[in-house]
Amino acid sequence: MNGTLIKKTMVLTFALTFLLASFGLVAGANAKTTMVPVNFTELAKDAKPGVVNIRTVKTIKGGGRVFRHFFGRPFGEGNPFEEFFGPSPRQDPQKDFKQRSLGSGFIIDRDGFIVTNNHVIEDADEITVKIANGDEYKAEIIGRDPSTDLALIKVEPKERFSPLVLGDSNELAVGNWVVAIGSPFGLEQTVTAGIVSAKGRVIGSGPYDDFIQTDASINPGNSGGPLFNMKGEVVGINTAIVAGGQGIGFAIPVNMAKQIIPQLRDEGHVTRGWLGVTVQAMNEELADSFGLGKPTGALINEVVKDSPADEAGLQRGDILLTYDGETIEEL
Repeated sequence: MNGTLIKKTMVLTFALTFLLASFGLVAGANAKTTMVPVNFTELAKDAKPGVVNIRTVKTIKGGGRVFRHFFGRPFGEGNPFEEFFGPSPRQDPQKDFKQRSLGSGFIIDRDGFIVTNNHVIEDADEITVKIANGDEYKAEIIGRDPSTDLALIKVEPKERFSPLVLGDSNELAVGNWVVAIGSPFGLEQTVTAGIVSAKGRVIGSGPYDDFIQTDASINPGNSGGPLFNMKGEVVGINTAIVAGGQGIGFAIPVNMAKQIIPQLRDEGHVTRGWLGVTVQAMNEELADSFGLGKPTGALINEVVKDSPADEAGLQRGDILLTYDGETIEEL
């Protein structure tokens, strides 16, 4: 093979590799690596009809500071996240005034049930839902769960809605591509993309923290909107961001929502079981001191007197290794 032929072969090989890579068909040395998607057009097109914009009006009694626009009460007064304040009203502090805020949500069935964050609709006097075709509806609150910051609202549709498909957030892996759709700063039907940066994040928002961390752009107004996997399935509910941070957003796993939504729909609230213990995760030092081969399980720090755990005979210093037949790997 002469030099000219070798050179032409190399050029052809390079061109073919570039062409395949542009369509996400080449993964370099690791054939299992997923390349950057060519685009998100079809996913966004199919998903947008199921995403809604939510506007609320709240009456603030006696004036005072404007309520939080993005995070709401579930995150506490001393939370480390960014606060967004509306315009400071120059009114008599003894007079009531109206606060308007924005958020997002998504349709889960054709009859008008919509999932959003609790902090989006909490204490709202009026809730207006705007769907992708521009139609607007007045919504009522069906149920709320401040502990997980989830809420279910309902409208009476003029025509059958296009619900979104709920996926399996347990199947998400760090590095998977995800897409967020919502109304950041009131800009409706905004599509942003990124990857799953981490799972199981505890951010101090409440007792049931188990957030998906993503670098898909999330801003005020995205609250309550869906986070999609590349199949177009909802895998999370966008909820929070870090103060001053860029590329760090958090979403509630959809598998948690799947457990909450039926109770909100049927009862309007969530009923939870009570064990009566406080626990901590095992680390290397604790595992060694208890003679465990590796840090696994949950160490009981305290047992509440007359609680179900107390009646069952659990004691401080016991280690829970399995729950419902499943090994406890982490809390």
